[in-house]
Amino acid sequence: MAASDGDIRLTKDGFVATITIDRPEKLNAITPHMATRFFEVADEINETDEIRVAVILGAGERAFSAGSDINMLREYGTPWQMRTRKDYARAVWTIRKPVIAAIRGHCIGGGGEIALYSDIRIASETARFGFAEIHRGWHAGIAPLMLPRLVGQGKAMELLLTGDPIDAEAALRLGLVERLVADAELEGTAGELAERIARLSPIGVQATKHLVRVGSNVGVEQGIAWQNDLIACCFATEDAEEGMRAFREKREPEFKGR
Repeated sequence: MAASDGDIRLTKDGFVATITIDRPEKLNAITPHMATRFFEVADEINETDEIRVAVILGAGERAFSAGSDINMLREYGTPWQMRTRKDYARAVWTIRKPVIAAIRGHCIGGGGEIALYSDIRIASETARFGFAEIHRGWHAGIAPLMLPRLVGQGKAMELLLTGDPIDAEAALRLGLVERLVADAELEGTAGELAERIARLSPIGVQATKHLVRVGSNVGVEQGIAWQNDLIACCFATEDAEEGMRAFREKREPEFKGR
């Protein structure tokens, strides 16, 4: 692997994993190699019980990610090969555990898609967002599907059809990000939130993430049926027993994910 190919690094600290998009000299633009690595990392997170929450960040100070490296897009070959490529943002969607995006600097194009596929977005004051693909002759990946869910259809249309960038404060006002923090506090804030979630039952946490997704795509009656089945499963676990026992004993529960 050449250094210019970049990497997607996975590190672990307790129950929290950190995914680092590592190509800072190119604003963490994604290469085909990095796209493949994203899926490998997502699989490892899903298959490792000791990982309960993931944080995604970009290496360096200038960017979360500038999305796909346009100079390498031709490497995907024919239209069919483009259609069946490894879509790195989609890899984030496959992670069953909560994903927190810690965003500093440029978060544009496919970098914005990674953020949209994450569950919680925390931005530093240097963050800048944009979906400028319309200026290159194509639409902004999955942003036309996901962005309206966060900011509303009208504002999403404005951002997607103009390609205009917005700063972190505007992103917070629109609901594109959940928190805005000082640049020096970004990793600490994301890590603290990840650790809080990781102390909870991984069964309850993953069931909650699943239900939020289901609720966004089905009618109320079907959603109620889904939640009724899932909560019955949750109550049959050791974690639920531990939660109730800890409540009676007035102590913090120690969840095992069983």
